[in-house]
Amino acid sequence: MEVHVIQPILKEAIFGVRTRSHLLHQAVVMQLANRRAGTAATKSKGFVRGGGKKPWRQKGTGRARAGSIRSPIWVGGGTTFGPQPRDYSYRMPRKARREALLSALSLKNRDGKLIIVDKFELEEAKTKIMCKALAELNVSSALIAIAQADEKIERSARNLPKVKVLRVEGLNVYDLMRHEHLILTEGALKLLEERLAA
Repeated sequence: MEVHVIQPILKEAIFGVRTRSHLLHQAVVMQLANRRAGTAATKSKGFVRGGGKKPWRQKGTGRARAGSIRSPIWVGGGTTFGPQPRDYSYRMPRKARREALLSALSLKNRDGKLIIVDKFELEEAKTKIMCKALAELNVSSALIAIAQADEKIERSARNLPKVKVLRVEGLNVYDLMRHEHLILTEGALKLLEERLAA
């Protein structure tokens, strides 16, 4: 497979904006928060099995009063203020998300880490072929953005820990920052410019 790097004229409004590091940070934190399962759970004294009977009478024993053997201060008791299932997800304003993506794209372009190829097609879904194609581009860590789903490319890259394939609509700040290079096909570039056109 031969990969031909092209150098089209890029839109300044998408690939030439100033980097807003605070928005990049917010976008990454938001994505990581949205991935959290939030399923950690502990049982309070009301949910621990047993403890229905009062251990001893209120007065006259000389011991401290006790209402349940499942009190948090007893061994085998409930947990006080333990984690409960919760939703950590939240959303940044749409304009802020867009600006963060533009910042990430512009940063890649400014650092010379943006590679645009005429097409990215593999004869068959083999990791070896993908490695060879990336070696031709002198790339080890890359996010490959394609115009539409391509099973050969996706399957070829799936065993490579530093390579990820995404369709243009799935392009996000977290993956852009995680990978050193961004590889765009000509078709993907057109779609991206249409999507981000102001």
